[in-house]
Amino acid sequence: MPSLDELKNKYQPVMQQIQTQGVQLNNLHLQDGKLFIKGIAPSLEAANKVWDAIKKINPRLDDIIAEFPVDPSKAAAPSRPKQTQAQPQTARHQMYTVKPGDTLSKISNQFYGNPNDYMKIFNANKDKLKDPNQIQAGQELRIPAA
Repeated sequence: MPSLDELKNKYQPVMQQIQTQGVQLNNLHLQDGKLFIKGIAPSLEAANKVWDAIKKINPRLDDIIAEFPVDPSKAAAPSRPKQTQAQPQTARHQMYTVKPGDTLSKISNQFYGNPNDYMKIFNANKDKLKDPNQIQAGQELRIPAA
């Protein structure tokens, strides 16, 4: 099992990205043999850039747990996505193919206008997903109606 120092060294580029993006780091420790990082992002874009840095180091996300909710006082007013961007919709849900760099928060923001609604998507896909932080490009996810 890697030590906290080993994981901090491995994820040093992520720590630099956290600082560059202005993410307020609230927690950094070893939890169940994984690096646990929690911080408040000033924007969804900042959170996504940190996630991109994490996935660049370890796309499987098997040695890290991270949370970067967007500071609600700094978040822009949500905008509704254009329905033409989405795949055909049914009454209960629509399907979405995960792209490289996607997170459930990013997908949630696209469909619901709120990145914090990511658990709706996770709960609708528990048969495919074991962890909301572990999605793979190419996966087909059900997006429940708002």
